[in-house]
Amino acid sequence: MAARPVSRMLQRVLRSSVRSCSSGAPVTQHRPGEPSQTAVEELSRRRQFLREHAAPFSAFLTDSFGRQHSYLRISLTEKCNLRCQYCMPEEGVPLTPKADLLTTEEILTLARLFVKEGVDKIRLTGGEPLIRPDVVDIVAQLHRLEGLRTIGITTNGINLARLLPQLQKAGLSAINISLDTLVPAKFEFIVRRKGFHKVMEGIHKAIELGYSPVKVNCVVMRGLNEDELLDFVALTEGLPLDVRFIEYMPFDGNKWNFKKMVSYKEMLDTLRQQWPELEKLPEEESSTAKAFKVPGFRGQVSFITSMSEHFCGTCNRLRITADGNLKVCLFGNSEVSLRDHLRAGASEEELLQIIGAAVGRKKRQHAGMFSIAQMKNRPMILIELLLMLQDSPPAIPSISSQDPFRVQGIGHRVSFSNQMATLWKGCRGPRTSLLAQRWLGSGPPQRHCSSRLDSDTNPKCLSAVSRAPATPSGPPPTSDQLTHVDAEGRAAMVDVGGKPDTERVAVASAVVLLGPVAFKLVQKNQLKKGDALVVAQLAGVQAAKQTSQLIPLCHHVALSHVEVQLELDSTRHAVGIQASCRARGPTGVEMEALTAAAVAALTLYDMCKAVSRDIVLGEIKLISKTGGQRGDFHRT
Repeated sequence: MAARPVSRMLQRVLRSSVRSCSSGAPVTQHRPGEPSQTAVEELSRRRQFLREHAAPFSAFLTDSFGRQHSYLRISLTEKCNLRCQYCMPEEGVPLTPKADLLTTEEILTLARLFVKEGVDKIRLTGGEPLIRPDVVDIVAQLHRLEGLRTIGITTNGINLARLLPQLQKAGLSAINISLDTLVPAKFEFIVRRKGFHKVMEGIHKAIELGYSPVKVNCVVMRGLNEDELLDFVALTEGLPLDVRFIEYMPFDGNKWNFKKMVSYKEMLDTLRQQWPELEKLPEEESSTAKAFKVPGFRGQVSFITSMSEHFCGTCNRLRITADGNLKVCLFGNSEVSLRDHLRAGASEEELLQIIGAAVGRKKRQHAGMFSIAQMKNRPMILIELLLMLQDSPPAIPSISSQDPFRVQGIGHRVSFSNQMATLWKGCRGPRTSLLAQRWLGSGPPQRHCSSRLDSDTNPKCLSAVSRAPATPSGPPPTSDQLTHVDAEGRAAMVDVGGKPDTERVAVASAVVLLGPVAFKLVQKNQLKKGDALVVAQLAGVQAAKQTSQLIPLCHHVALSHVEVQLELDSTRHAVGIQASCRARGPTGVEMEALTAAAVAALTLYDMCKAVSRDIVLGEIKLISKTGGQRGDFHRT
């Protein structure tokens, strides 16, 4: 049986000079003013003693494959103020009655037992752990456990800036903050709540208080945020962050689909295209992360490869759910209730026998991504959370006159920001300065509580100076042949392999007639479903990128830019939509622009249908296109 690591024993030695040592090693009390050499000699002597008398690791926490479980994750609550799409269903999940959840004393009793047996790291999770009223006291109580080396927390960041000074004083030593996008509106879409700026404040506070690295968890989902990988990495240039890209994992309620998962190798290839010098860092044996660093950057990036390259062989983690069940594998559906045995009066020895039996049944590895997707398991929210935020998105304080994107208000509401439009231009390179300086630069990030603009501003929600207006060039060449039909009249995809790559731009539009009641609610941002204009804009951008999957004979186009603008028309009680797409390639992007406009219109209908179904979608049309052999088109 392997010996307990010396570092854990030394932790007990270094806790306090006034505490006697339970290991049996002689202790010398140091008086103020004694030479530092005395302390050095004492420490060296005691290290030698501990090496010779190291206790064996607990048999109860060692499984049949020899894995020693020294890391315990404890869920403090099932509740959360978010509804992250990869974590839980939109309608939420049935919560366990409060009486069936672990009490504070039960949490501490189990923690003491595990630490006594060799656990040296505890991470507090949720739900969202920082919404538990006594979280600071729990951290303080855990900090008193002799032998516990690390107390960490995984949080969505909403309450972090406010609570972190108290948590640090109580003994919190590690922080993971969940953040899946750097675009405020996309953030709101992913978590189904508002609150981007609070997470940024939490990250800033953690850096300010000296946590290094501050770990940022990002669940990467195809079609949603994989285009932001370079932006996240760019943040590590000047900040002590460990950005951890997590492969999308299946749990009940998150509608997991293999096509949504972006593998570690695919992400790594994307990063190496931008930073060929990206170097691999050494990792601990039990680490779940593959760590990399761009030379010269202050922080690093990591990949959690649970799906494509599992790390089961070195797993040292156990989990206790908020209702007191022990899970020996995150993806396993077998659990044992420690709460029931604890409340039935089980002795410490009996609890250890139950724990040991569960650990002994742990399998060599999980079942694999496809089997896991079919397996009945708790939603992630009921195990622990990767999380994010809540509350209102920030108003951006100033906009450069040189930026072609400008935000204009509708009297009583504002929809978006130039920062979002800029971020959605595509990932053509890192944008550290925009993100880091705005949110994480010197001094605390500015807080913005108002979502209104001056009433005398131009009544537009989103408008932009046209970046590439189509120039009329006369009637385009026409053809008497349908290009998507072969000689026998069957549908066929056009072969564009021989066409030259040219710059392609297309603009399309649509109009949604809402009626006076729905229009007023949209204008004032009072719909129960949330900000209709923000969601519609995001839906349009997403739809443009998915056009080839929606329209069977469309080619996949690598778009370099998508922009969706919405304009309120109070005279018609309508919303005007304009979508523009840009790409360089052998085929045009008018279908992408039309799809973006149409889906944005459909999304507005969906957001407003509870108020009125007398909503008319119309005037979906191509405004202009440039590039290609058939010439330019401009609707007059």
